[in-house]
Amino acid sequence: MSEVQHHFIRQQIDQDLASGKHQQIRTRFPPEPNGSLHLGHAKSIVLNFGIGQDYAGRTNLRFDDTNPAREDAAYVAAIQQDIRWLGYTWHEQHFASDYFAALYDYAVQLIQRGKAYVCDLNAEQVRAHRGSLTEPGTDSPYRNRSIADNLALFARMRAGEYADGSRTLRAKIDMAAPNINLRDPTLYRIRHGLVHHQTGEAWCIYPLYDYTHPISDALEGITHSLCTLEFADHRPLYDWILHNLDFDPRPQQIEFARLNLSYTVLSKRRLTRLVAEGHVTGWDDPRLPTLAGLRRRGYPSSAIREFCHRIGVTRADSLVEMAMLESAVRDELDQTAPRRMAVLNPLKVVITNYPADQTGTLTAPNHPKRDDLGARTLTFSREIYIDQADFRETANKKYKRLVLGGEVRLRHAYVIRADQIIRDDTGQIIELQGTCDPATLGKNPAGRKVRGVIQWVSAATAVQAEVRLYDRLFQVPEPGKKQDLITDLNPDSLQTRPDAVLEASLAQAEVTIPYQFEREGYFCRDITDTANGKPVYNRIVSLRDTWQNG
Repeated sequence: MSEVQHHFIRQQIDQDLASGKHQQIRTRFPPEPNGSLHLGHAKSIVLNFGIGQDYAGRTNLRFDDTNPAREDAAYVAAIQQDIRWLGYTWHEQHFASDYFAALYDYAVQLIQRGKAYVCDLNAEQVRAHRGSLTEPGTDSPYRNRSIADNLALFARMRAGEYADGSRTLRAKIDMAAPNINLRDPTLYRIRHGLVHHQTGEAWCIYPLYDYTHPISDALEGITHSLCTLEFADHRPLYDWILHNLDFDPRPQQIEFARLNLSYTVLSKRRLTRLVAEGHVTGWDDPRLPTLAGLRRRGYPSSAIREFCHRIGVTRADSLVEMAMLESAVRDELDQTAPRRMAVLNPLKVVITNYPADQTGTLTAPNHPKRDDLGARTLTFSREIYIDQADFRETANKKYKRLVLGGEVRLRHAYVIRADQIIRDDTGQIIELQGTCDPATLGKNPAGRKVRGVIQWVSAATAVQAEVRLYDRLFQVPEPGKKQDLITDLNPDSLQTRPDAVLEASLAQAEVTIPYQFEREGYFCRDITDTANGKPVYNRIVSLRDTWQNG
């Protein structure tokens, strides 16, 4: 594992602890339960929980559930599962909705202090009054209502007397502020007819994120509120709310660059489109960068944590190469994944000099570099399968596999010779007949040059399986940059081998254990799918990067 980068956030924390500003560090991870977590969220999870662990601090899980129109309890459970899968446990779990009563009371305080007012402008009118980056906004005609009127109107909003969109509660800051986020931002809006997954129908007004988040942080004693760079322009509002409500001590918001990963998208909106339009099979499609998809594909959670450590934490946005993620996965699996043989495109070979009623047993190590992983037993029989790509009728000297009239070694077994081809009525090769040399088990044949080594599986004990070869979902590094996102989809992101055969030891393989199919890549049994009663194996990653010049 790479050494954890001592980045600018950790440097700030070191200073805060050394100065006595904080006695214990508290961070939080605040997802909205309106979709699946993806690798961008993983970066934030590893950062927040990692700091909590390394500084003997505390990290809370808080669900930002202020928009019940888009949120669901099912996403709450999925997010909890994802965090646990990544290897973390929260100290406290909260919902923003836990604070709805307190948030309402704090809003009343802002009104009483002349810092908030009820506005009757609709959304379009608010936008018209806001101004632009070069022109100041104009005051709402309702900005100077009396405190008494605002308190009464806000109470009637809470009581459900007004229609959606007819009134909002806005902060009274500065309509000429250079930062548009300070031009009297909305704090509360009216939303009737929604059933909140935590509070039911108790509320018909809901606070906005920019108002809810700083107060939630303060109530939980968060010391460092870590968020991505798009919230940097919101930090003055974050601080304004805490200052005007007299919170002390106050959380410190610090921004870091979000994760941008090549050949994929880390946008909930874009991912939702891919799912909704059927370009993928769901939020857990193994081609998606969602944690559910990566888990189903077979990515080790430890490799994702390692990837997050490798990319580090910076203040500048950049595009991280997909190859870096895949390299972290390969490095992990090369050390831990047991080896197995698999034939993805089978071609039957009949060993004519091997008794038809006999099956032999051979021993093969589970890992070439780790004796502690032990060995497994292979079955050898008269009929075996090799891959169609491992045989040619004729070939030049560069071809190192089986050729008609030539020899090749079967991995962990004998040297065989291809003697005869059997074809069907269309001329397709459907079977080879050959012989094996019994004296070559574990030995090189004397005086003969064998072209190479190939995989094989005994037909007598072969496990029938469907193998899915997953690849990058998009064929360009920055999908959607030059044309519509869908146009950039990789048509070969999924190729299926429905008639693959695997060695017998994979018959009862657990879904959580990845294997290296020798010469093919790393694979894991699918969590949910079977194909006509056969197990399904997903390719986690290939053995090497084939996109280096892509």
